Amino acid sequence: MSYDLKITGGTVIDGTGGAAKRADVAIKDGRIVEVGACSGNAQSTIDADGALVTPGFVDLHTHYDGQISWDEEMAPSCFHGVTTAVMGNCGVGFAPCRAADRDRLIDLMQGVEDIPGTALAEGLTWDWESFPEYLDAIDAKPHTMDFACHIPHDALRVYVMGERALADGPATDDDIKAMQAVVRESLKAGAVGFSTGRTDNHITTAGDFTPASEASRQELVSLAAALKGFDHGVLQAVSDFDIRHGKERFGGEFDVLEDMVKAAPGHNMSISLLQRIKDTVQWKRILQRVELASDKGLPIRVQVGARGIGVLVGLQATFHPFMGFPSYKRIAHLPLAERVAAMRDPAMKAQMLTEKSEKVAGDGSNIPALVDEFLSHLEFVSMRLWRLGGNFDYEPAPTDSILAQAMAKGVSPLDVLYDAMLEDDGRELLYFPIYNYVGMNLDAVHEMLTHPLALSGLSDGGAHVGTICDASFPTFMLTHWARDRTRGPKLELERVVHMLTQRNAAWVGMHDRGVVAPGMRADLNVIDFDRLSLARPRLVQDLPAGGQRLLQDAAGYRSTIVGGVPITQDGTLTGARPGRLVRCGQLT
Repeated sequence: MSYDLKITGGTVIDGTGGAAKRADVAIKDGRIVEVGACSGNAQSTIDADGALVTPGFVDLHTHYDGQISWDEEMAPSCFHGVTTAVMGNCGVGFAPCRAADRDRLIDLMQGVEDIPGTALAEGLTWDWESFPEYLDAIDAKPHTMDFACHIPHDALRVYVMGERALADGPATDDDIKAMQAVVRESLKAGAVGFSTGRTDNHITTAGDFTPASEASRQELVSLAAALKGFDHGVLQAVSDFDIRHGKERFGGEFDVLEDMVKAAPGHNMSISLLQRIKDTVQWKRILQRVELASDKGLPIRVQVGARGIGVLVGLQATFHPFMGFPSYKRIAHLPLAERVAAMRDPAMKAQMLTEKSEKVAGDGSNIPALVDEFLSHLEFVSMRLWRLGGNFDYEPAPTDSILAQAMAKGVSPLDVLYDAMLEDDGRELLYFPIYNYVGMNLDAVHEMLTHPLALSGLSDGGAHVGTICDASFPTFMLTHWARDRTRGPKLELERVVHMLTQRNAAWVGMHDRGVVAPGMRADLNVIDFDRLSLARPRLVQDLPAGGQRLLQDAAGYRSTIVGGVPITQDGTLTGARPGRLVRCGQLT
């Protein structure tokens, strides 16, 4: 046989969790046709000697819903081995949408996912109204990788209910029937599933709860029931499982999610799992309920992030420790260089260190109330702040924190914080892991990741662009958990690859990818594992309307291949755009 592409001499980790083996991989017409000796000739060859050959990574939790309409690259995920991205998570997205509601959905996405509204307003092409039209529009454009889309509950609610969806209005029986019809129409067009958001941390730019967050049990269960009769379709949800309006809702909230799964027999659900700072053992209670649900035959899994989940703070970022201080607010409008020059004045520093933060959340601000709480306790927070610098360890030791450095110098933590913010001409970033780092290590994350009902997820690629760059999770899973960790147990390399590939793909019904085997889609990574590394996140201004975002580069990916076509070579895009919409239920 003659091949289109042959990868030779690599160590294949096939994605099933099985042991690595040395083998060639042959590709023709976008499919893997042979794994082994592969004696045929090929139009092109990739030398994988000394490298790993893995399936392409499937990222279950991204928010490229707006970016995908104008951006072919889907960076930064394309630089971290991702070959299929699932969008429309947490109930937020841009379809279906009537023309009159476009600004509402932009405001919602800006508030929930920290994507600049000006960038969305300028970049979104809006060549759709219905969800099937949205799928057609984004499928018609070339992209580096494949992608799939959930039907987002917030957009669906606004589409059917209009203003009432934004005013916490209950859905009527007619509203629910109309939403069910849209869900079924979307699934027929190839939607991967239905997503909803049930968290108080997600608020609009006006400071209001999201439309879906107050949906009734009847509405949620009815929308889940719309999946019945389809051979594909998953449910995805995020919830705080905590107190709202003065009422404890852990048990009742989980009951609702279970009822959704019961209403859609044969359809999987995944929910987000975090170690929250206000209830440090809640995640264990969630796992207990998931285990009980699984024992009852209910297919519920938890999506787990790869490391501490928080924010990067700095003078260029969305948040920083002095943003609410009166003296800083007087210079906040200035360009970075002028702000830095002003803050280097000893008199300015002395004055600011006597001040307290004013309120920055509320009154129409989309900044979460949690930010005010942290800004008012900066000396305490400093024990959980670390300089990013170079060669940063995402499992930093307490002895390297801002507080520890202040104690060693015999000065106040605010003094060290202030100076740190000015390093690298004001471009320094500080790492603040809010969730998953209560014990000042990643032991809780290790326990989550190794749970038999866990999925690798929560990268939020394309979202929170001024505060995080967790689209690098796949690379971190390999470098930290399979190779570099020193402060606790690691994970087997084959297990990590399985979690990033077949396990995720199968959960959302993409059984044509995620495994290096004949007949499977030729989505592959060729990785120099010993050289694999993460660069320091950097802020760039490449969004529409001059919007900025954080990007994080990786070294060690010799090639990432989508549908048999290399999209990157040695960390540089090749210019190829083989990515297409994955129309679930229509996979061949």
